Amino acid sequence: MTLAELFGPLFAAFAWPWLLLALPLPALAWRLLPGRDGGAPGLRVPYGERLGALMAASGQTPARGIPALAWLAWALLVLAAARPQQLGEVVQPPQSGRDLMLAVDLSGSMEERDIELGGRAVSRLTAGKAVIADFLERRAGDRVGLIVFGERAYALTPLTRDLDTVREQLDGTVTRLAGGGTAIGDAIALATKRLRQQPSGQRVLILLTDGVNSAGMLDPLKAAELARDDGVRIHTIAFGGYGAGLSVFGVPIRMTGQAQQTDEAGLQRIAQTTGGRAFVARDVEQLLGIYAELDRIEPVKHPGLRLRPRLERYAWPLAGALLCAGLLLWRRRERPR
Repeated sequence: MTLAELFGPLFAAFAWPWLLLALPLPALAWRLLPGRDGGAPGLRVPYGERLGALMAASGQTPARGIPALAWLAWALLVLAAARPQQLGEVVQPPQSGRDLMLAVDLSGSMEERDIELGGRAVSRLTAGKAVIADFLERRAGDRVGLIVFGERAYALTPLTRDLDTVREQLDGTVTRLAGGGTAIGDAIALATKRLRQQPSGQRVLILLTDGVNSAGMLDPLKAAELARDDGVRIHTIAFGGYGAGLSVFGVPIRMTGQAQQTDEAGLQRIAQTTGGRAFVARDVEQLLGIYAELDRIEPVKHPGLRLRPRLERYAWPLAGALLCAGLLLWRRRERPR
């Protein structure tokens, strides 16, 4: 048997086991101080023999060594300083959180600078990033995954509680990174595949897009039906200012063509099919309100990590040391003079 196997349980019972090395300190001090047993007396007086005879006649003897009660008090004090601990019963506290997949459109239409943010016109993607970053700030306890889509859909991050990584990946995206088209159906299918392994009731997809399905292999409504069968709830957000941030001589202008093409009716059917909600945002304030509404989705409680709490037991040896010290003081006061 190795030393680790022999003393492992002992040292595991103390938070600071190295303090047990202080147990022999009083004996070392007694051996090194003058006047120890067998050594020269600490004080020489001409009437030492007469004083010893008087003490012997009165039933008193000179103190030799450290009293057993003092030893016991010191040992208990050292044990208390080492913080003895006891493992409690295994507990598994519940954790509140959501499992969310975010699908963000990176198609070419997300380049349109028709959103006002901070007093200037920015692209739809820039405004969406700012709002989603704020949304992630309040996701403590949630697991969030990120999907981006254009001509094709790609998963940038799996479901994770490392929300800083999710924000960094989102911040690094640019329009047309996945192609110039809009594959809404493929994005839904990919999110469904990623959420399929999660417990029922925790599968949520938030889809942000400004266009119509123009690419991909799967029809969006068919993908929504597959998501419904797998218990995935989809909330859709149709986003686009339609030229609200642009003006000529102070007169607002309305964009035409690609900037107006948002299939709001199709997105609403997707949300209704899966039991989710459909939203429309024309500016940053509306988008913030939508994500605030999504923030109120009822959280799901799931079991947390199994833990065995450590219970502090230093109070018992500390109380014993104080009791021994009190007895020593009482004996000293009661000793005949």
